[in-house]
Amino acid sequence: MRVGLSFLTFILFFSISQAQPLSYYLPTEVTYDPAVPTPSQIIHHEVGEWHVTHDRLVNYMQVVAKAAPGRIALEEMGYTYEKRPQLLLIITSPNNHKKLAEIRAQHLALTDPTAPDPAIEKMPVVCWIGHSIHGNEASGANAALLSAYYLAAAQGAAIDELLENTVILFDPAFNPDGLQRFSTWANQHKSKNLVSDPNSREYNEVWPGGRFNHYWFDLNRDWLPAVHIESQNRLKWFQAWRPNVFTDHHEQGTNATFFFQPGVPSRVNPLTPSNNQALTGKLAAYHAQVLDSIGSFYFTKENYDDFYYGKGSTYPDIHGGVGILFEQASSRGHLQETANGLLSFPATIRNQFVTALSTLRGTVALRKELLQHQRNFYKQAAARAASYSTKGYLVGDKQDPVRLLEFAQLLQRHQIKIYSLPAGMADKQFAASRSILVPLDQPQHSLIRTIFEKTLTYQDSLFYDITAWTMPLAYGLDFKELNAVNLNGAQQIPDLFTEKSYLNDLQDEFSLPKNAVAILIEWNHLYAPAALNQLLKADVLVKAATQPIQIQTTNQIRSFGYGTLLIPVRQEKINIADLEKLVDDLVGKYGVGAYAVATGYSSEGVDLGSGKFMVLQKPRVALITGAGVNATDAGEVWHLLDQRMDIQLTHLEPSVLNRADLSRYTTIIMTGGSYSSIDKEKLKTWVQAGGTLIAMEEAITWAAQQGISNATFKKPRSITDSTQFRPYETRDEVSGAQQVRGTILGATYDASHPLAFGYSLPKVSLFKANRIFLEKSKNPYATPFVYGEQPLQSGWMSKENKDAVASTAAVTVSQLGSGRVINIADNPNFRAYWLGGAKLFLNAIFFSSIIDPSSARIGSVE
Repeated sequence: MRVGLSFLTFILFFSISQAQPLSYYLPTEVTYDPAVPTPSQIIHHEVGEWHVTHDRLVNYMQVVAKAAPGRIALEEMGYTYEKRPQLLLIITSPNNHKKLAEIRAQHLALTDPTAPDPAIEKMPVVCWIGHSIHGNEASGANAALLSAYYLAAAQGAAIDELLENTVILFDPAFNPDGLQRFSTWANQHKSKNLVSDPNSREYNEVWPGGRFNHYWFDLNRDWLPAVHIESQNRLKWFQAWRPNVFTDHHEQGTNATFFFQPGVPSRVNPLTPSNNQALTGKLAAYHAQVLDSIGSFYFTKENYDDFYYGKGSTYPDIHGGVGILFEQASSRGHLQETANGLLSFPATIRNQFVTALSTLRGTVALRKELLQHQRNFYKQAAARAASYSTKGYLVGDKQDPVRLLEFAQLLQRHQIKIYSLPAGMADKQFAASRSILVPLDQPQHSLIRTIFEKTLTYQDSLFYDITAWTMPLAYGLDFKELNAVNLNGAQQIPDLFTEKSYLNDLQDEFSLPKNAVAILIEWNHLYAPAALNQLLKADVLVKAATQPIQIQTTNQIRSFGYGTLLIPVRQEKINIADLEKLVDDLVGKYGVGAYAVATGYSSEGVDLGSGKFMVLQKPRVALITGAGVNATDAGEVWHLLDQRMDIQLTHLEPSVLNRADLSRYTTIIMTGGSYSSIDKEKLKTWVQAGGTLIAMEEAITWAAQQGISNATFKKPRSITDSTQFRPYETRDEVSGAQQVRGTILGATYDASHPLAFGYSLPKVSLFKANRIFLEKSKNPYATPFVYGEQPLQSGWMSKENKDAVASTAAVTVSQLGSGRVINIADNPNFRAYWLGGAKLFLNAIFFSSIIDPSSARIGSVE
């Protein structure tokens, strides 16, 4: 009996551990064109035998497109940060390819409420099939090999009908850089005799793992912010087609089964029409049928939701489409032990493949309903606008037109129409040349609302992702709702990607008069820190104003606020001509405001020779990275400094930090995460010697525990009540409701504090996704940013958390010896679009050294 069991175990293990032939995956009743190469003929291994690398995936897509020119057109959407191509295969019938431009125009007419109703009886439906936006959720991208082969090579009436009635936009890898990173890891640790032990190195990636793109970002949260090049490239094609159905193939925990939508019914965004969920349910029947046929278990209506519109499976919902999330239990390598038995990589690929086909079958069957749903969604936009009390939004930034330009470009990426202000609308708050008008009566009505609305009431208290994302608050812009909008006299603003100067009324060049004694650069501009960094790199002497002034410039008397940069014209290390050229280049590159002055005498405030102008030093910045550090938080810092501000940043692993000469760095940054492996005494000694430690979120707790920071914390009231009966099944709901998943809080600030230089609006909006409630400093000068009694601007917080955050500090400063710790309770750089918080973070880098030590010493750490 024991021998028989061992033999059966061997047979089972052998069958799932060896390479699977195409017949394991593909429908067997279909014949295939032998002229189309199979995946193994091009990638040199069977699907699922190894993790396909991105370069081989691209090779196969190129070959299969050439082998089936009647069915497939290959497009390059663009390139990633690491210069890998983002491919899109347009797959349809030869007949449809001949009139593809006409089909696209006809399809887009569905989204134009003013266009005549298209004839949907014979119109193809558009379906986008997308794979592995998280690079280490690789079963999707590997399934793309099978789907591409099937769609190129399958023969017969069924495939002909499918292709004639659909235009398939086929994206084999949403995240090429992450996929390449993970495939390398999984393949380099694969054994000939597959090891299924979850403890094996194959299943435990080193930090940051393959989930993220080059800058350690989760691209599945970037559909709405569109910060990253991969998202920007993809959005152009999404908006060019507006698909009716969009699939997003993911992986989940190894001990799960398979998930497909619908998700949790109570967590659907209220802007999503109910018919969207009805169609999602109809498509679900096709997924259930195909998974039943191969014996794969699944679940629906749990865990995952359709609330945040920045995800790939939810963004289509607000475009009259139906987004479908697939979550396959992950093998993470080639064969792994799970609670449900051994899980092989081929098995995960097969589930992804068959649900891609079930999506296409369901899409064809529901073709007319899907097309009509999209038509109704956009035709009803005018009715939604008419019934909604807010008619539009006015957005502006009197101090920084560059920040407004970036926000306006974001709106245009999403095909939102924006306008100049008509006569009479401008006022002291919103200048005509530095404001835009966004009417709600336009096709993208619902999308505009999700970008602008503040939300404080919710149907549920549990969320899969963030609960608020009000974009003008994130950008640090001034905006207001309008109860009436009249576009008479307003002009639609042209494409700002080609006409960037349209919203930028600053000078596009700089010249230095012969009598100039100094140059003043305004600090309130978005890219002023980038300009300052370039000046300091060039060994230019730069000072910062710690008091506002008024002074005569070349053309007029101008006011300059806290943080204004002062550059003496006569420098020791750069001549006047080179200085003039450098500043001119910075004005052109970064859009900063630079003004020459011929006198050091101010008409109001201190003179230019005053000690209130303080010399700035070039920062040398390091970011602690590695195991325990929140990779996305660290990536946001890296992206901000590298991509936006052109600042060099050293990545310090804890093991390297522990042996490195830290005197090389003026600033060390700790984002959210855990730091148990850091030599705390070495870091403490470095701060005492004059270093600046920027600690954010959980890092503050660590620094306080190690005696590096004097931060103290307010504890929220516990919900545990032994006398109150609660059903056992509600335990996750009760505890989950106490999590802060992502809310927006408004902080007031001391404008004269160096950490607040450059801010002008009454409040700074910061993003909170933790339960770190920072007490105000005992030093009255060391709490520059404060949350009031009711700081919540948008998002869900439990009563316990609302009470805890009331009247706490957003930022404090601790003095330690000659150095300081900047304690930032929340994430000022959230997902790289939180530009309103970036100024605070950059101030901590450039201005921490000019914070008067005596103002932070009361209650300091000794």
